[in-house]
Amino acid sequence: MWWSYGGLALLVGLILITVQQTVSLNAWRGEFYNLLQKPDIPNGLDKFWGFMQQFAMIAFPFMLLRSLENYLASHYAFRWRQALTTDYLQRWQKVFGHIEGASQRIQEDCMRFAIQTESLGLAVARACLTLISFIPILWVLSAKVTVPWLPLGEGSLFWLALVTALGGTVISWFVGTYLPGLEYKKQRAEAAFRKQLVYAEDDRPKIDFQELLTLFLGVRSVNFKLYNHYAYFALWGNFYNQLMIIFPYLLMGPYLFTGVITLGVLTQVSDAFGRVNDSFSLLIDRWTDITELRSIYRRLYEFEQLLDHETSSAD
Repeated sequence: MWWSYGGLALLVGLILITVQQTVSLNAWRGEFYNLLQKPDIPNGLDKFWGFMQQFAMIAFPFMLLRSLENYLASHYAFRWRQALTTDYLQRWQKVFGHIEGASQRIQEDCMRFAIQTESLGLAVARACLTLISFIPILWVLSAKVTVPWLPLGEGSLFWLALVTALGGTVISWFVGTYLPGLEYKKQRAEAAFRKQLVYAEDDRPKIDFQELLTLFLGVRSVNFKLYNHYAYFALWGNFYNQLMIIFPYLLMGPYLFTGVITLGVLTQVSDAFGRVNDSFSLLIDRWTDITELRSIYRRLYEFEQLLDHETSSAD
């Protein structure tokens, strides 16, 4: 109970602190790059060293807290795995019938579920808190940037980040529509191959080599299909990510040379836009992990259903 609720609250608190540090870094960038744009101002060098001290005061605690956050998240995820494993073992002991891949589901699937939950859980929490912190900043910065061909009104940069992220997510959904099913088939094929190998360990002279080879060829087939589908999904994801990196500069770069905005504002807007867009685009960036987690969840859900069915049948 303490780890479930107390650990979660502590992790969210650490994420909130580190997100606020990125907010401080965003404000720092705006002032620092304005200084770099006009280095000949009075006491410019002294101000430069002052900015370096400010950066150190923000960046070094940030690194320590992020390390602590990852450490605690690893423990949190493993304790979740421990709770799942303990529950499944107790219920599996009462089952007299055969359940396909039970050992793999208890050992490997629980392990992978915990790892992916840790990774995606932190990413989702950070994305949500980043949006809460940076949307007001991007909204305020929108008033400092006027783009004639962008008639989105107040908070235009926020709406632009939202529209591009939603559009990219919708496209990703269609591009990666076959991936969850293929991941599930891959896990079933791997489980069947592994099961026969375990049986063969006890009686190697009687190994049916052809049966093992057939199972392995099934593993190969589904993996090759996954590679093909992941290839064009990766191409789309890389294109979208690179486009979003350069997009704020394409949008506002010309106005830097006409004096409409300063270098500090451009850098601050680019950083805030990138963080908001990245948070909205979480599904695109982590689609592979989400696909794997969905397939693992499906296997564990089926396992629980089978445990319940076999237990009720035995009663």
